[in-house]
Amino acid sequence: MNIHEYQAKEVLRGFGIAVPRGKAAFSVEEAVAAAKELGGPVWVVKAQIHAGGRGKGGGVKVVKSIEDVEKEARRMLGMTLVTHQTGPHGRVVRRLYIEDGSAIERELYLSALVDRATSRVAFIVSTEGGMDIEEVAHKTPDRIKTFQVEPAAGYSPYVGLEIATALKLKGDEAKQCGTLVKSLYEAFLAKDMSLLEINPLVVTKTGQVVCLDAKINFDDNSLYRHKDILGLRDLDEEDPMEVEASKYELSYIKLDGSIGCMVNGAGLAMATMDIIKLYGEEPANFLDVGGGASKEKVTAAFKIIVSDPNVKGILVNIFGGIMKCDIIAEGIIAAAKEISLSVPLVVRLEGTNVEKGKEILAKSGLPIVSGSDLADAAQKIVKAVKGGK
Repeated sequence: MNIHEYQAKEVLRGFGIAVPRGKAAFSVEEAVAAAKELGGPVWVVKAQIHAGGRGKGGGVKVVKSIEDVEKEARRMLGMTLVTHQTGPHGRVVRRLYIEDGSAIERELYLSALVDRATSRVAFIVSTEGGMDIEEVAHKTPDRIKTFQVEPAAGYSPYVGLEIATALKLKGDEAKQCGTLVKSLYEAFLAKDMSLLEINPLVVTKTGQVVCLDAKINFDDNSLYRHKDILGLRDLDEEDPMEVEASKYELSYIKLDGSIGCMVNGAGLAMATMDIIKLYGEEPANFLDVGGGASKEKVTAAFKIIVSDPNVKGILVNIFGGIMKCDIIAEGIIAAAKEISLSVPLVVRLEGTNVEKGKEILAKSGLPIVSGSDLADAAQKIVKAVKGGK
């Protein structure tokens, strides 16, 4: 789960981490009131969306008067902000963050993430912070350094010292950096983060090390124990179909292809997507209904798939274990009848109650094509989507 910058900074502030003063605003009037409360003389008006690159897209502006705060707030609120992370469709700006301006001496980059290869929390740092960090990573990767924390030993002060050295910080600035890294690590673990990105981490002209921006992603599987974090969720920033899927505890991710997939098991879902690509088409989604789904859950999953206008055909691939094939079949038929299915549907069933499931589908009177195995099913749906070619 992602949260907005202003929410991320509030989380960090709770761990004693230095961030500039600021206030969220949902209207022009609130933006002006926030600027007056902060006092100036320099403010930063920031669009709040779940995407990076806001500055280049016109979503971050430094201003020096209340009038300009009002002008920029009026311009940003309701605008569709397009960045390299939003794609061409962009995101509608519904929230702003009005922040104290900072006198910046240096811009650095610092992030923490879970390194899946080593099962450790890794800090990634660079002296080249700011809007062009992606270009730095592409053109001069030697300027980006990685430091890992050994989980058995836990955090040690030398990690902060090494990071400060890599960032070319000395004296009190290096000491501040060490304290900051320790606090970031504690926050990362305490809140079950999967990503914590500070870009830029700045050194001000008065020698203060401050998190000027903050992006945090959380492990969805841990949210049950972080009700405070779950309360920060902004559904307007999420795909409506993914929001609907979460209501039924379905693992759904929308993709850009034309063949909708409904599968039980993450590994089988990945294999299904791969074989669709192998035979020349693209999957429209990842959807894992889980091992013990009910008829109602399967029906909901089917409805979510067909609500995507890009879906030209559907492939259902179920290996029945706890999930019985006859239950899947009943859910498919219920959903197909309710929505008046108008796209080709290929179903591959195997496992518990498979014959009963196939019998239910065969007697449904619906134009459902059976696949003898995964390869056969994938070829049939790809052929159907391509108009029989």
